[in-house]
Amino acid sequence: MENKKKGMSRRDFVKRSGLLVGGLAGGTVLGGLIGPKVTDQSDENSNETTDLNSYNEALMYFTNMEDFNVIKAATERIFPADDNRPGAIDLLVPFYIDHQLAGAYGNNSREYMQGPFHKGEPTQGYQSRMKRNEIFDVGIKGIKDYSEKTFDDKFVNLDGEQQDEVLTALENDEIELRGVSSSFFFALLRSATLEGIYADPLYGGNKDMEGWKMKEYPGDQMSYLDVIESEEFIQDELTTSSLKDHHN
Repeated sequence: MENKKKGMSRRDFVKRSGLLVGGLAGGTVLGGLIGPKVTDQSDENSNETTDLNSYNEALMYFTNMEDFNVIKAATERIFPADDNRPGAIDLLVPFYIDHQLAGAYGNNSREYMQGPFHKGEPTQGYQSRMKRNEIFDVGIKGIKDYSEKTFDDKFVNLDGEQQDEVLTALENDEIELRGVSSSFFFALLRSATLEGIYADPLYGGNKDMEGWKMKEYPGDQMSYLDVIESEEFIQDELTTSSLKDHHN
């Protein structure tokens, strides 16, 4: 009886391992690792469909929604939506930034952060003794304080032109921040916004790969073996459908 149980256990292991490997080879890495219950939208035990984007729309760093809403408004002004493209909010860029601030990027986990600290040259890159998530905290407070002082209202309540004025002041070092220049924070914010637009959707932004579609980039493919020897130019289906959507 004991050997039979062990045999069943081995077979069960092989079956489950085969499912995982099949998911990795036949689909995306994300789909393979998460498994069928997440990616299958027809789960008989649930009346609701499962949307992978819903897992990205969960805050990991921000506990103050007012601060998160400042990030939402600011990133949308940096990359606003128009008739031809989605904006930062539609692409889930604020959630991308939130997730990054909670991880190695925000905590500078992979960088040397010990003294001595000297003022660096502009060409030397990141020179602050503050972690990136601390800089974002200070920068968001600066945006809120400057908006209240200048327009007597919260940043999120300002119209687009007024928000642009605040961000321009931030970029031009006209807002005093504790421990860091406002232009340095603006550079981080702008860079993180663009990263959220074009990074792999696995990290929380670039919803539905719309950022890639704007660049006519089809995304990482598992293989091109079926077309690599073709003499005919073949445009990826993702890019083709994107071009049709934008041209219509």
